[in-house]
Amino acid sequence: MNNREPQFDYPFPPYDRLEKDRETTGMAEGEPLARVHLPYGGDAWLARRHADVRAVMTDSRFSRAAAINADVPRAVERLNTNLSLPMMDPPEHTRQRRLVMKAFTAKRIEALRPWIEGLADDLLVKIAETGPPADLVDDFAWPLPIQVISELLGVSYEDRDEFREWTDAAISVTAHSTEEAEGGMRNLLAYMSELAAKRRQDPGQDLLTSLVQIGDEEGGLREDEIAMYGVVLLIGGYETTANQLGNIVYTLLKHPEQHAQLVADPGLVDSAVEELLRYIPINAAVGMPQIATEDVEMAGVVVKAGDTVFIDHAAANRDPQAFENPDELDFRRSPNPQLTLGHGPHRCLGAQLGRLELTIALNKTLQHLPDLALAAPEEELTWKRGRQFRSLEHLPVTWSQ
Repeated sequence: MNNREPQFDYPFPPYDRLEKDRETTGMAEGEPLARVHLPYGGDAWLARRHADVRAVMTDSRFSRAAAINADVPRAVERLNTNLSLPMMDPPEHTRQRRLVMKAFTAKRIEALRPWIEGLADDLLVKIAETGPPADLVDDFAWPLPIQVISELLGVSYEDRDEFREWTDAAISVTAHSTEEAEGGMRNLLAYMSELAAKRRQDPGQDLLTSLVQIGDEEGGLREDEIAMYGVVLLIGGYETTANQLGNIVYTLLKHPEQHAQLVADPGLVDSAVEELLRYIPINAAVGMPQIATEDVEMAGVVVKAGDTVFIDHAAANRDPQAFENPDELDFRRSPNPQLTLGHGPHRCLGAQLGRLELTIALNKTLQHLPDLALAAPEEELTWKRGRQFRSLEHLPVTWSQ
């Protein structure tokens, strides 16, 4: 069937905490590649099945770069004008990702483990000594990844309030105006450009220095590319991790049996993080638009050349064709091909860092505060709106002393 009529309006209605979107249910029974109508730029396809989402992520006939400066279907009025690494296509994407990965190595990330463990210990000891109640979002979920990415990238931790404000505007969906969003991105790029210039004059051991040095090599990175990578790594290095960490603790407190399971068997933490990444629908909005460069047949329809396709990671992660009992939180699930961190050539650059931080943070929380509980009725918890990611404003918790 090639139904060209929209089935849903997008954005979907405001999300309900970390519950599945109503529109993602029944995806295996109905038309899995749905037609959606967006407020700007027209109609698009929405891939929801695991196999289809993976296909869009890896098929070179879908272009991200074609959406730059184009009036394509989108949820916000402003056009995407930033040709950053996530929006590039091969072969330029391949070349630049290879250069960036020279600086963002697995060895470099793993070497941070003892230091991150110490940071987590310090934050949780302070929380425990202060006594309940505490706000695990403000006191732990945000400070930990911000300190980590500041140290790794070479950004001053003292500037955190400024770059958090700029980031919140730059990556908002509807929480900020077009002017505020564009201003936030300009400020981030200017900040990173100035910092890169300082690193050229006074090199350090940080990631930004490495990017500057790679940029100075023949065929390396331009000044504007270095600044953009600095911004991408800064935002990716703390925004998603902080939001997801708060979501993970909230989810465990809503599933006391699984929480007790991890307290009793910390050896399950690695697989628990993978399962929580699958189970929690962190995205409040569908991802980047991808444009078909030729006709592509998939999921029983023909995506015409020029059509826009979005992918729904959360729906794919609950696809019963890919996961047995997908709505069950199972810390022993194996295999677990969750797609939250992406797949294929655009797989998240910071996937290893994010996994490391979440694993350490969860381990340390279980050690220091094993009997953690919500300190407020769930109906009193407030959730951020108009942003790319689902997350709590605050997470009040308590524990026995």
